[in-house]
Amino acid sequence: MAAETSTVERRVIELLTGYRDLAGRIRVLSTHSIGSGMTVSRISEDDQLQELHRKLRNMPSYIYLNKHEQKLEQTAHAYLTRYPAGTQAQKRAIPLRGVDAEDDKLLREIRGKIQKVIDARGGCSSDLDEVLEQVAELQDLQDEKNRIDNVLRVLSDTHSHLAELLRLRYIESMSVSEVASKLGIVRRTFDRWRPIAISKFGELAGLS
Repeated sequence: MAAETSTVERRVIELLTGYRDLAGRIRVLSTHSIGSGMTVSRISEDDQLQELHRKLRNMPSYIYLNKHEQKLEQTAHAYLTRYPAGTQAQKRAIPLRGVDAEDDKLLREIRGKIQKVIDARGGCSSDLDEVLEQVAELQDLQDEKNRIDNVLRVLSDTHSHLAELLRLRYIESMSVSEVASKLGIVRRTFDRWRPIAISKFGELAGLS
């Protein structure tokens, strides 16, 4: 039982003491530019754009491509053996020469179109796969931060003094004496409240 309590306490303290680093990483990722004035957070929030891309992938290309674009697509499929996600990798995957002069011309046009996408990003070297990894990381970090915020909010609704003790001690990194002074309590009261606060946070967070 003591070992279980110790494990829950350790996990609660790790969550709370890591909160500021978590928030800092979110701020860094949110403002990270991927070119053309776009940021990772903008991509993360642009659910409508992602939904459009999902719909297009499930539609036959002749619905939204003209005849020449369909010919370019058919040529690309004929020469590609793999379909990398990033634009830089896509450009490298397109061969320099085809089986005849007409295919050579079409392949040059395909590479040119990909280069225009790269240029439109402001010369950003981040490929799509790298951006998607950053978006996924940002969303995971935001979920974790929201989880901690929600637990503290619920705890504060019923035991505001316990939520404040945890916030001051572990998120704000105040000393025990500073926390006690801030809450207007003595050290003995702090020592009595602290394990109760950790236990209740652990229960609400599903750690116990």
